[in-house]
Amino acid sequence: MSDYEENESKFMRKAKENPFVPVGLAGFFAIVGYKLLKMKNRGDTKMSVHLIHMRVAAQGFVVGAMTIGVIYSMYKEYIVKPREDQKAVQQK
Repeated sequence: MSDYEENESKFMRKAKENPFVPVGLAGFFAIVGYKLLKMKNRGDTKMSVHLIHMRVAAQGFVVGAMTIGVIYSMYKEYIVKPREDQKAVQQK
């Protein structure tokens, strides 16, 4: 049971470090679920084309979330942190 607790805490720790990964996963599953529900109304579009569009939309959302996460972490590392360091030096 301790392995389960360690894995759960590891997931929560990773989610706190990079919150855009769970957002990307949630968006992925939301898009896939929506597209699967709308499969009945696809008209005369082939099933394979519909599935390809669903995959591209879901992957696009995940890549977008990851990109925003990287930009956010770069902002924190290269803009916010140097400002805080500079303020700390000025206060001394």
